[in-house]
Amino acid sequence: MTARPAAVLFDCDGVLADSEALVNGIVAEDLTARGWPITAEQCQGIFLGRAIPDMVPVIERQVGPLPAEWPMELAGVIAARMRQATPPMPGALAVVQAMAAAGIPLACASNSGRDELEAKLAGLGLAPFFGERVFSYQDVPRPKPAPDMYLAAAAACGADPRDCVVVEDSALGTRAGIAAGCRVMGFAHETPAALLEAEGATPFARMEDLPRLLGIAA
Repeated sequence: MTARPAAVLFDCDGVLADSEALVNGIVAEDLTARGWPITAEQCQGIFLGRAIPDMVPVIERQVGPLPAEWPMELAGVIAARMRQATPPMPGALAVVQAMAAAGIPLACASNSGRDELEAKLAGLGLAPFFGERVFSYQDVPRPKPAPDMYLAAAAACGADPRDCVVVEDSALGTRAGIAAGCRVMGFAHETPAALLEAEGATPFARMEDLPRLLGIAA
């Protein structure tokens, strides 16, 4: 059993929000219209965990230069969809509530844009649990896999990163948590457990098990 953490730092997509299929569908529709026929499943494999600015060079190799406003326009479309309804990852809402009730400081750190991330947390009804401890790629110098976001999240919780647990579902996000000096729990929902473990995470399969694994609840 992992020791009780000083703070828990959550990724959003694929951890709190079961939103990756929806987001990848929006991206696939946009890119197909621009001349790159691609499916949502292919977008998942190519872009999982990436911030929108880091997607741009990959896309431009396929379709040529994108309009300068493309990142903000795409983020706006995603945010609007998420405000209407953000599907929760099964078990995630109860896990956040249990950790908050146990007095564990919580933060959310995502490679989403700021408006998009706020829309997702609002759509999930989780914004009050995180307060101001919410970090997008726009809030730090470098997005994941750099450690900046998780270092900022740990500081916002008043905790040493070495005493924090990061909850991630991607190899890229796991690298960010490890680089920050945190312990990483790898939610093996879409990403294979072996891949998360190879990046340094401790994999787990059911979100409902997380409090018990962290010594927060039996």
